[in-house]
Amino acid sequence: MDNSTIEISERARNFVLGALESEAEENLGLFIEVSGESDGEYQYDLYFQDVNDKTMQDTVYEVNGLKVVIPSSSVKKLSGAKLDMSDEQDDSQLFLVNPNRPTVRTLSEDMDIPGDLSSPEALKIVEILDKEINPAIASHGGYAELVSVDGSTAYVRMMGGCQGCGMAAVTLSQGIEVAIKDGVPEIEDVVDVTNHSAGTNPFYASSKK
Repeated sequence: MDNSTIEISERARNFVLGALESEAEENLGLFIEVSGESDGEYQYDLYFQDVNDKTMQDTVYEVNGLKVVIPSSSVKKLSGAKLDMSDEQDDSQLFLVNPNRPTVRTLSEDMDIPGDLSSPEALKIVEILDKEINPAIASHGGYAELVSVDGSTAYVRMMGGCQGCGMAAVTLSQGIEVAIKDGVPEIEDVVDVTNHSAGTNPFYASSKK
């Protein structure tokens, strides 16, 4: 299958075609796009729209009578994804299985980092790191520290066994970032400023060829 297309199961195709039959407009297609990010995962929008509204850069294809449009900004993010239906008989729903995840933003340690540690948001984050995150990753010989808060962005550094760890991005996106955003709603972005190349005792080292 072309990397610019999404695989669509027969059940999902039949469900969408059935829904299209109730639409009055003609030439409608299923638009599938990435609408944002949340807790280390992509968020999606699936909707019907006139296929002629596509742009020249969008990917358009047909699956046994179902016209599908993927906006150009979402093509790479949805590469290798599959649209399917859940197995619940009474409440079957469409869902996307996507092997891709948002890229964790990082900065090098020698860059100037704006903001400070005196804001109420910063104090809340320090408390979350001390009480929730660090006790959990201490068994790996690691800990996380808040470097700075600038507006809605928190800058975090991972140390000890987390520095240079091949699973550090997962720890950040699925653990630290989620805890901070849940506990401090004012924070919209968590940036890793760790110099992972300097890690001397990573708990989990990426394999090298």
